[in-house]
Amino acid sequence: MFGYVKPEMPYLYLKDDTLYKALYCGVCKSIGRNCSQRARLSLTYDIAFFSALVHNIAGEDVKIVRQRCVTHWIKKRPMVGKGDALTDLSAAINVELAYYKIRDDILDGNGGKIKLAFFKKSHKKVLKSRPEISAIIEKNYGDLFKLEREKCSSIDMICDPFAKMMEELGVYVLKEKATDEVKKLFYYLGKWIYLIDALDDYEKDVKEGNYNPLYYAYGEKPTVKEFYEGHGKEISFAFSEIFASLKVALSGCKFYFNHDLIDNIILRGIPSVTLKILKKEIKDNG
Repeated sequence: MFGYVKPEMPYLYLKDDTLYKALYCGVCKSIGRNCSQRARLSLTYDIAFFSALVHNIAGEDVKIVRQRCVTHWIKKRPMVGKGDALTDLSAAINVELAYYKIRDDILDGNGGKIKLAFFKKSHKKVLKSRPEISAIIEKNYGDLFKLEREKCSSIDMICDPFAKMMEELGVYVLKEKATDEVKKLFYYLGKWIYLIDALDDYEKDVKEGNYNPLYYAYGEKPTVKEFYEGHGKEISFAFSEIFASLKVALSGCKFYFNHDLIDNIILRGIPSVTLKILKKEIKDNG
């Protein structure tokens, strides 16, 4: 993923911070065991949230153990133990998302062939053991790249492939536990990730001549400040609609355990990250 799915730390309970980090470390260890040590460089906290979400919806509790790792080798840290199936699936998804994101960057002309080489071995392992994951990501990235090549100016259309990809990955992992509301939650999470990445990269994309959906949707303004001055209500509405859809979907999901961590990220973290990126972009060009 992209690293945007984060909790709002002042409102995060200590127990949830411990769980979040344990899930993160568990996925990291799984990537090293099942894919490659190099692929661990692709890890983001987004996948820790994905892991928290699927474990809670599936009703499968995690077993936390204390272990050392390469980064923290002096003191043992709490992490999800070996043999957790949902953690292993999350790790495979993380690796494939990283691989196809780099491949997409190369197709966009942004380079990355050296980085891609780091992930080829891991990609082949996932392709062999979890071909469904690779198929879901490859198809939706293909649809996304086609729309980007066409310079799509519709926010809903351009976000749809990435949103569908997240929905389909959620269904693949959760199977019969993926209710309509669960599907919507994954869909709008994917829509937000794609759109917030576009906002964060707006200036860079415009300067380098790369496709950016916000640029084509709002009159090809050269800076975030200029497009927000002219279309602030539209972009605010687009994000507010996503926040509202996430909230409704969240309320309809059945969770088997305490979901304070999930509530924090969906209801507080995502809006907070959006506001921080928007303010930063405007300030940098003020």
